[in-house]
Amino acid sequence: MGNYIIKSSLSPLFYVPIIIIALSARYGLSDNFETYVRTDYLNSNNRVTDLSGSSSANDSKLADVWAGFNYQLSKNNNTPALLVSIEAALYENYASDNAQFKSQQIGITTYRAIDPIVLSLTSGYRFSQTRKDGDIDYKPGNFLFISPSVGFAVNDVITLTTGFQWMNKQADKFNNISQGVRSTSTDLILDMGYGQAKNSIINTTLKANISGRGGADLRVNWLYSF
Repeated sequence: MGNYIIKSSLSPLFYVPIIIIALSARYGLSDNFETYVRTDYLNSNNRVTDLSGSSSANDSKLADVWAGFNYQLSKNNNTPALLVSIEAALYENYASDNAQFKSQQIGITTYRAIDPIVLSLTSGYRFSQTRKDGDIDYKPGNFLFISPSVGFAVNDVITLTTGFQWMNKQADKFNNISQGVRSTSTDLILDMGYGQAKNSIINTTLKANISGRGGADLRVNWLYSF
């Protein structure tokens, strides 16, 4: 869930709380290889307050559907574990149209477990192609992100993780005209994992912006394995 506030001395106050419901399924084809599909459903409530009063409008939609795979190149033994992931957007919803197979992302994760500490680093790059949104040729900006973190196993049930995510994003383009300039942002990430059962884990993650764009995200994930 994210809250975004837009305000200036000469404009109304815009308040946009966003709730995203995400569902995903993973299937392990081997000890080192798994495939997955995930989808996001978005609900936003746009509220405007000005001198004439307040108004609001709701918007609910299926935002996107992604599919990909993870492959473990090395395990956490004499060397740190190393995993690579590749995914593509099967469906993305925009204001007037939707797009298929117009966004792809590649990521690499490495981690080293030194009981009870886990050091990890994830980096990825998303490439977006031009797609139609009504009469407009729209191209979301490509972006690179780097996210290091430190996890601490408090006991056999609870794990605490802290880290940050740095992102470098190109400007979006409308009809091949850049909307702004390349930008960077940094987010603080705090996470708590609760293993309520052997095959069930609940993660609560807070992502708060500390430089660049404003806003914060609160996420609750439930992972159940069969």
